[in-house]
Amino acid sequence: MNEAKLTDAVRKHLDGILVQPYESIFGELSAMSVGLAESEGRLLVGKTASWALVEALGESNVKVDSSPIVLLKALKNATELAGMRKCHERDGAAMANYFGWLENELLHNGGNLKLSECDVADKLETLRREQDLCVGLSFSTISSVGANGAIIHYSPQRGSESLLDTSKMYLCDSGGQYLDGTTDVTRTYHFGEPTRWERECFTRVLKGHIALDMAVFPNGTSGFVLDPLARLPLWEIGLDFRHGTGHGVGSFLNVHEGPQGVGVRKHYADVGFRPGMTITNEPGYYQDGDFGIRIENTCVVVKTDTKFDYTN
Repeated sequence: MNEAKLTDAVRKHLDGILVQPYESIFGELSAMSVGLAESEGRLLVGKTASWALVEALGESNVKVDSSPIVLLKALKNATELAGMRKCHERDGAAMANYFGWLENELLHNGGNLKLSECDVADKLETLRREQDLCVGLSFSTISSVGANGAIIHYSPQRGSESLLDTSKMYLCDSGGQYLDGTTDVTRTYHFGEPTRWERECFTRVLKGHIALDMAVFPNGTSGFVLDPLARLPLWEIGLDFRHGTGHGVGSFLNVHEGPQGVGVRKHYADVGFRPGMTITNEPGYYQDGDFGIRIENTCVVVKTDTKFDYTN
């Protein structure tokens, strides 16, 4: 990595660890390839590794496959699951405080058409950081009003952001990093009077969210198979959304963590759900130039008792 980016605190934390320039990776791998060839050993390389890295190692020196470490990370232990639940309780308190504050500001304190998407995102971060064990955000907050909500990965920027408007939908996708877990949650609100069409779209997204949340399925069922449950209420009237329905979540690690997920991408069919996996549930609907709706919770795959146990 670029050593110029390392602060004194990070250097101290990395004491005893050799830090090399980012571009030196190819030379290091080429040198490693000699030893691999001599020992007839092979290096495990993930399926998404670049061809440049494989070429530096030598194609005969690698085995392309999924790392067993990835699945071990995905299967949370009891301590990690307890931490995820606890951090979501605190994060939920921050979210409740935020939307309570926001409603009061918009409806009773003159904030309508004065507070910007960035202003309120900063307020949410402040409320999160007040919670125990919070060390920051898990990703940049998607704070979007009206047509901006239809931009799935919208990120407001100072100077070009929109003002909150009680006549328009407001979508907020955000999360926190806590020492005991990672959160990712989306809520969509209307602080005025939504149209009949907006209410119907919201209801259909909510129905899909509930259907996936309550799904009971055989052990090892993939998110590729479960994905239609979240889309059926939209499909019934010819609507859909163009993003995955869910992704794995790390434990005080990456907010997007594989290998499991819910969606139509082929690789989601390769990994079945097992107890202990954490996964988001986030169907939505986006009307270009008008509004966006997304409802997201982080869920845990658990074992349940059924009347019969045909396929575990």
